[in-house]
Amino acid sequence: MDIGVSSKKVRMGMVGGGKGAFIGAIHRAAANLDGEIELVCGAFSSDPANGQETGQMLSIPSERCYADFNTMFTQEAKLPASQRMQFVSIVTPNHLHFPVAVAALQAGFHVMSDKPATFTLNEAIELKEIIEQSGCLYGLTHTYTGYPMVKEATARVANGELGEITKVVVEYSQGWLANKEDEAGKQASWRLDPKRAGVSCCMGDIGVHAANLAETISGLEIVKLCADLEPVVDGRVLDDDGTVLLRFNNGAKGVLLSSQIAVGEENNLNIRIYGKKASLQWQQMEPNTLWMRFNDKPSQMIRAGVGECAAATAQSMRTPAGHPEGYIEAFANLYCQFAQQIRDFDKSKNTDISLQAPGIEAAIRGMAFIENTVAASRSEQKWHPFLLSNIKL
Repeated sequence: MDIGVSSKKVRMGMVGGGKGAFIGAIHRAAANLDGEIELVCGAFSSDPANGQETGQMLSIPSERCYADFNTMFTQEAKLPASQRMQFVSIVTPNHLHFPVAVAALQAGFHVMSDKPATFTLNEAIELKEIIEQSGCLYGLTHTYTGYPMVKEATARVANGELGEITKVVVEYSQGWLANKEDEAGKQASWRLDPKRAGVSCCMGDIGVHAANLAETISGLEIVKLCADLEPVVDGRVLDDDGTVLLRFNNGAKGVLLSSQIAVGEENNLNIRIYGKKASLQWQQMEPNTLWMRFNDKPSQMIRAGVGECAAATAQSMRTPAGHPEGYIEAFANLYCQFAQQIRDFDKSKNTDISLQAPGIEAAIRGMAFIENTVAASRSEQKWHPFLLSNIKL
């Protein structure tokens, strides 16, 4: 059988992302952007007709458009090593992330998963053990860590340019679920369904990105929190809005705001980190700009592609100054990192940790954040320790 696969590219399969899905198309565009990865197969939909139609649209041979993920992993494993997929991209609703990842790892395939990694924290902890047993790689698409200016901010904090961190303020607000009628769409329906989304809508969907960004840039870890989550729109079971007070492991305080009912907000992810010497601010909707501010001198606007920058920043940029790079490019950076991890893995090399995509540790902390905030919001107690296991919901 002539499969027509390039031997130079890392070969990817996909579970989910069929015609009509949003995030699958984003993942495919990102993986394809730099010519490092080739989509060779998929189990794109639980609807076989949709799966075949999607495969045809993507020029995937019909025999490699599978009816379900178990069949895909079984059949792909039978192909010669030079032809079979090397990793799977998981872009399903949340409740399927864990079983798909487990099946892939046990079949010997690397995994790149959309977040959150699993349906529950216990699953994430179990997944870590399965990854270790499999010897395979695992990546998680915490997309916003892929932006060049996020990498620059992370480097400047790590270099001590802000001094000791004292406060972190992070917000992720959207308005697309502000009204009852907004629930009709496919993207809304599963996110508001606890059987498919898990214990949280807003915190599980976008609040976890804000928490990840706060820890990534600051270099700190959340150790305590106080949470107020609720569904603002009548009739909803899961939260669509929330506020979380944070305490970090160096004593710094934080505030995390997350909302999907903030009318007029598109995708307002922004973060401010304050140190004793300086502060910085980054906004996802102005991704090429990073601000540093001081008490004793003028503010500094740092622009992508202008002047010196950290090595990790430079490696994540593709265009000259003044040519904006955004969401797809940030996603693509994670896929490029993961592709290089796979190449290094095949050569028995270890990839520099600074050049790796987020992995299972970020996955566990993300699930812990979701479950800790839900548990804290249900309690009358003010402050709760940030637990990594045995959370009572």
